[in-house]
Amino acid sequence: MPKTRIYITYPEKLIKEPVIYNVGQKFKVVTNIRSATVSSGIGVIGLELDGEQSEITKAVQYIKDLGIKVKPIEQDVME
Repeated sequence: MPKTRIYITYPEKLIKEPVIYNVGQKFKVVTNIRSATVSSGIGVIGLELDGEQSEITKAVQYIKDLGIKVKPIEQDVME
């Protein structure tokens, strides 16, 4: 199965929301937090999504639709 690694940057209003949990429930993907920095004002998470490419694409779009910034991670950063 393909894996996609992304950085997601949460706005303050979503810091306490279970976004990653919801992604795993709504889409057929396995979520793996590879790194995280969270404060009361911002959250930056290195997230790996594992699953069929169509499900990963839908999951990433869902995250973006929530107002969370998404950036790809270079493959060798978290190996």
